[in-house]
Amino acid sequence: MTLKERLKEDVVAHMKAGHKTALTTVRNVLGEISTKEKAGKTPIELDDVQVTSLLQKEAAKRRDTARIYTEAGQGDRAAAEITEAEIIEAYLPKALTRDEVEVIVDEAINALKADGQELSMRSIGAVMKPVTAKVAGRFDGKTVSEIVRGRLS
Repeated sequence: MTLKERLKEDVVAHMKAGHKTALTTVRNVLGEISTKEKAGKTPIELDDVQVTSLLQKEAAKRRDTARIYTEAGQGDRAAAEITEAEIIEAYLPKALTRDEVEVIVDEAINALKADGQELSMRSIGAVMKPVTAKVAGRFDGKTVSEIVRGRLS
């Protein structure tokens, strides 16, 4: 089952269970997905990686809005935004730890060395490509890049 199908099924489940906040949040996310798919000259179908990326952005937006509400002294609105962010984050894959990412980076470097490639700082792209494919939205890309740079230097 794709992530989008799971979201659609959960709309029905939240409707039946009477979870208004969860229902509204999931409907909003599905609306964002639909908008993204229809934007541009030709409609596209988002895959799970793209949907995950969109979910991360939506959760981050809500956390940012909650921070703004908190600074403005509107705790109840901030709490509502945090609740929505948590609902969205429940659909995201389990985040990786730094140690797990370092192991993935080391495996990619060792695989490239086994293929006989000489690795230097210019090899960042060659290392990042397989690492990014494995990490895909479960760890901060900037930090992954820093780890790769550290291993190559």
